[in-house]
Amino acid sequence: MTSGIGPVEAGEDTYLRSVTAGAGPRDRAARTRARRRRTARAAGAALLLLGASGFLHADRAREPAEAPPPYPSQAVTLTYLDAVPGPGGGRGGGFSFAVRLSVRSGPPVTVTRIAQPSAGLSVSSSPAPPFPTKAHSDSKIIVTLRVTECDKAPRNLGFPFLDVTLRNTRAIQTHSFILGQRYARRLSQALQVACSNDSR
Repeated sequence: MTSGIGPVEAGEDTYLRSVTAGAGPRDRAARTRARRRRTARAAGAALLLLGASGFLHADRAREPAEAPPPYPSQAVTLTYLDAVPGPGGGRGGGFSFAVRLSVRSGPPVTVTRIAQPSAGLSVSSSPAPPFPTKAHSDSKIIVTLRVTECDKAPRNLGFPFLDVTLRNTRAIQTHSFILGQRYARRLSQALQVACSNDSR
């Protein structure tokens, strides 16, 4: 005799339990390992990216820095031009001459002092220090030497020179410029005239 009741259906939550019933400790461990692998991969990728950026930064830091400007004494030349009429027409024991100061390279240079080594001579100039010069330019300077004491004036003028103190953005230096034989001859003549007048 056939009953009107069909096959017995699974009860509530029976299917869910049958699917999850296989998720035993082994499956949970597998899922945990998979999560750990994903976390390890993410951490490894982050470390790789951090290392690459650090390498790029270090490589950029090793790029050569911009070269500093030259020292002022390396950038400047001073050339004797000729004797010129000085203040008062050259009277009063003075010897005036023109020099050309050239800034060949680097930033502008300031002339802060012009001097010479003899205790028997004084120095003045036009323009008077301190005065600036332009980069890559020539400046004409009139220098006047006056005899203050003939006993201390130089006698051997083989290599007379001027001490010029120069300043640029890198350094301040005093450099001795030898102005050559024409300057030596003219200065020697001027000293002889000045000191012979003084002796009279």
